[in-house]
Amino acid sequence: MLWTANQFIRKFSTTTIYYQNKLRLAIIGQSLFGQEVYSQLRKNGHKVVGVFTVPDKDGKADPLAVAAEKDGTPVFKFPRWRVKGKAIAEVLEAYKSTGAELNVLPFCSQFIPMDVIDHPKHGSIIYHPSLLPRHRGASAINWTLIEGDKKAGFSIFWADDGLDTGPILLQRECSVEPNDTVDSLYNRFLFPEGIKAMVEAVQLVADGKAPRVTQPEEGASYEGIQKKENSKISWDKSAEALHNWIRGHDKVPGAWAVIGGQAVNFYGSSLLEGSVPAGEPLEIEGASRPGTVTKNGLVLFGSDGKMLMVRNLQFEDGRMIPASKYFSSGESTTVELTAEEQMIAEEIKSIWKGILSNVPKIENSTDFFKSGAASMDVVRLVEEIKQKCSGLQLQTEDVYMATKFEDFIQMSVRRLRGEDKEEELVVDYATKNVNNMTVNMPYQCFINGAFMDAEDGKTYDTMNPTDGSVICKVSYASVADVDKAVAGAKEAFENGDWGRMNPRDRGQLMYRLADLMEEHQEELATIEALDSGAVYTLALKTHVGMSVQTFRYFAGWCDKIQGSTIPINQARPNRNLTFTKKEPLGVCAIIIPWNYPLMMLAWKSAACLAAGNTLVLKPAQVTPLTALKFAELTVKAGFPKGVINILPGSGGLVGQRLSEHPDIRKLGFTGSTPIGKQIMKSCAVSNLKKVSLELGGKSPLIIFSDCDLEKAVRMGMGAVFFNKGENCIAAGRLFVEESIHDEFIRRVVEEIKKMKIGDPLDRSTDHGPQNHKAHMEKLLEYCEIGVKEGATLVYGGKQVPRPGFFMYPTVFTNVEDHMFIAIEESFGPVMVVSKFKDGDIEGVLQRANNTEYGLASGVFTKDISKAMLVSERLQAGTVFVNTYNKTDVAAPFGGFKQSGFGKDLGEESLHEYLRTKAVTVEY
Repeated sequence: MLWTANQFIRKFSTTTIYYQNKLRLAIIGQSLFGQEVYSQLRKNGHKVVGVFTVPDKDGKADPLAVAAEKDGTPVFKFPRWRVKGKAIAEVLEAYKSTGAELNVLPFCSQFIPMDVIDHPKHGSIIYHPSLLPRHRGASAINWTLIEGDKKAGFSIFWADDGLDTGPILLQRECSVEPNDTVDSLYNRFLFPEGIKAMVEAVQLVADGKAPRVTQPEEGASYEGIQKKENSKISWDKSAEALHNWIRGHDKVPGAWAVIGGQAVNFYGSSLLEGSVPAGEPLEIEGASRPGTVTKNGLVLFGSDGKMLMVRNLQFEDGRMIPASKYFSSGESTTVELTAEEQMIAEEIKSIWKGILSNVPKIENSTDFFKSGAASMDVVRLVEEIKQKCSGLQLQTEDVYMATKFEDFIQMSVRRLRGEDKEEELVVDYATKNVNNMTVNMPYQCFINGAFMDAEDGKTYDTMNPTDGSVICKVSYASVADVDKAVAGAKEAFENGDWGRMNPRDRGQLMYRLADLMEEHQEELATIEALDSGAVYTLALKTHVGMSVQTFRYFAGWCDKIQGSTIPINQARPNRNLTFTKKEPLGVCAIIIPWNYPLMMLAWKSAACLAAGNTLVLKPAQVTPLTALKFAELTVKAGFPKGVINILPGSGGLVGQRLSEHPDIRKLGFTGSTPIGKQIMKSCAVSNLKKVSLELGGKSPLIIFSDCDLEKAVRMGMGAVFFNKGENCIAAGRLFVEESIHDEFIRRVVEEIKKMKIGDPLDRSTDHGPQNHKAHMEKLLEYCEIGVKEGATLVYGGKQVPRPGFFMYPTVFTNVEDHMFIAIEESFGPVMVVSKFKDGDIEGVLQRANNTEYGLASGVFTKDISKAMLVSERLQAGTVFVNTYNKTDVAAPFGGFKQSGFGKDLGEESLHEYLRTKAVTVEY
């Protein structure tokens, strides 16, 4: 998500910078947020003269205190600062002794007297998680969601004697997504951007540039802390209002309703569209309509008849269950532990004891949270178990589902035994009887080894360009789905079987996948024809055939990725050895276009997987179906869950989140240059993730008079009309030597008239429909511009009068260099021809290179010296000599200039998905 900033915000870097102006700071507050602000301020050269935080709880110090004590910074743990409204003298004296010039309050739950607030030279600045003056008070994030605000954010303001009423120093805002929660808002924006902004605010104060903008009274609101008795759900609201109420109370204090005579908390809400899913009815007190327990959760209904879904339920005894298990939650039996499992249980008990140090003895009935554990302790528990109990992989959600020690052990043992492994892959198909076969097409998101609806239930129609009909509805992934997929991919890389797999075994999986793709090649080619309009015979040979070749090629590379040894100066009298290792990057994102849906997937994902990474792939919104079929085949091939994730949906939502996601380390993109620039910017701003871009092109093809003209005509037509012109390396401009120009054009038009335009599933069809309606309309507009600018329309330039999105192959001549069609890519069946004077090699090279693109190029001549000269001078990543469109899985593919950087295919593409580590040993 793109964040916006107001006029007070400057760009900020977390890199260590020692500013000229530094301050003596008192940090007053607590929590991990306070710790991070403290650490960053010290890193940036400021002197923290005192940390004032809360007393230890149950023998555990606050994270801020832990960090400060480790650094030797003075730490004060006052239980209170004032009594009956007056500052405690000894507390005030201890504070003043630090000599602070500015108080920084990143997060503070204590009341600080004005004697302290006003004491430093520069006063005090406070972080508040709302866009003041809206949502003053301690539950600002909750009320942002409860009120259904479209914008969230934070303010850093100058403290005064009011409640969050002081002048604003700076603010930042972000959009609120439909299914954002308190946690997602905090983790995505308020926490990371808040830390940066606090450090920036301190520097603005140090530099004497910090503004003081009086808060307006208009729009001001104050909401108190929500308590349990106030968070009961009122069912006379719309689905959206119910959703906002539930997510605004997740996880504290928890929105609740009465089911079966007891209060039940609702967690994990999302809006749901479409028809009501199948399930069992559940009566809820006060609700006008029963809920429905489905395989994905509990569906609830608003007063407007619309739906929402909650994922988890928590009962009065603290037990939490998946809402989908409501009617079966008490059916499990207790398992008897083996001797080995008993040892693991004892290890887990010691971990619980280390965290719950205030509990004398861990009993079966000991409740993790009722014994004082907090959210940070959940993370510690999960990570310690991963470290000390080999093979036991838990998620934070598992802790909330089994809070009592006995239940936790039972859950852990079942996990170790594999009793709760995912069920066999369940696939809901859209089925069509077409092309003399039954085609089964998955249409849901593929996340962490399972097909599932988008979290908010949204879908969209994918169309058949041959007749404009709807093929099926496809899940429309949300930001929450992206986060879920990335989390699954990260877990698979860091802790799953994939990360521990031998490279040769990884190669075997890829070989098996290639075999399955070949086995299903007719079905894949048919889906490609239905969804993208590709001519079936071409889809079979190129779209699918080259995809199979690509996976086989990179499968062979898996056990051949290696580093090198490097001689360095010895540290005499000792000796040194330096070697390099090639390592996978981690979670990679791949965003592919609609012209070759399966082949573009293969070009990028095969190299990514061969290198050992996991991936989250977004197919083009208009052509998602072969990617989802591919996902099904990966499960049949045996790929572990989480390694491959497929998210159909929009680029603006899914693509943008992928480019910004902090856990993604590499993004590979094929698409337009403007979108590539935006992706590159987002990747840089987020976490400086590695990027490779294959972008637009305007590839020149130079045809000299000494060529084999028959071959030049045939290949030149292929260079333009191959795959309906929807080809990234298509010859966007032909330069034909003057003496053969007219004959070349005559032969081209003669051949075009022989081309059969029609149903892509007809084996005799040469030219199918354009990919989608909007693209066809853009091509027609492109041709209109060409005519208006004075180019000669020799053939085509209009839509074929039949259902679907068909366009005649088109030829323009007399195209001058300044014209729109000479400069811009059509990405369609439009041949743009310019003539050049006989023998003018330098002139035509200058014209061919006079473009911001540099993806591909070509030359036809029988003169080998001329061919070599031209190929050397053409500024493009690929040069074809006396051929065109001849790509191969072993040859690197990528562009120059604004056609992008980085390579697909060949050994070189592996380096896009690897990092090099140098290791030096002394002996």
